[in-house]
Amino acid sequence: MYLFFSIILSAVLGYILLMMGPIVGGIAAFGIVVGCIFRGLYLLTDIHKRVSNVSPKQDKAQKAYEDYLEEKSK
Repeated sequence: MYLFFSIILSAVLGYILLMMGPIVGGIAAFGIVVGCIFRGLYLLTDIHKRVSNVSPKQDKAQKAYEDYLEEKSK
């Protein structure tokens, strides 16, 4: 449902940008596309930071120490 409304809204926005002329409409369309790309990249880095805090990577020394303790307990 939301996808359909998004498509319709995008078509209306594209029509309005075409009516503004190639220079003004092109600049506005470029700004919209680049703004969306930068916002998406910002959200991806934010998600990466949050996920890496929840499950940090183990370094080789810590993994080897945990493997050693596991073998020793057997």
